[in-house]
Amino acid sequence: MATNIITSANAVYTLTIASLFDAPIVLENWGSDRGWEQEALEMLESQMSIDAHLNFGWVPRPVSQTLTFSASSASLAYMEAILEEQTLTKTPVSLGAELTIPDTSRKYTFTNGAMMTGSVAPNGGTVLEARAFTFLWGQVFPAGI
Repeated sequence: MATNIITSANAVYTLTIASLFDAPIVLENWGSDRGWEQEALEMLESQMSIDAHLNFGWVPRPVSQTLTFSASSASLAYMEAILEEQTLTKTPVSLGAELTIPDTSRKYTFTNGAMMTGSVAPNGGTVLEARAFTFLWGQVFPAGI
């Protein structure tokens, strides 16, 4: 395998929606500028004592991730199915996901997730614009492949 290759074009993102579909779904046709992104995780809180001792404590936090798809992506049907199910049942749909990046030999498993926000339709500009969906994950486990 070549080194120093950092393409995201051959990454594979699978989404598990057990309550709606029998098998994991491979997502595709991502937004042109950014397909997926995660916010930085703030995992510590600190307190400075009155006598100048700095103290730290680990605090559990969910991981926020945004997935962005081209307006013509077939994956939008799955995003809309989650939106519709949550709206009709007034219940969160439990999700899992896996992101495999061959060029860096890394895999990321996302667990205990739910869709928090979603674009209900594409915005119209010169052409139809990409649509974004935000997920919260309870944990993310990195691993080598």
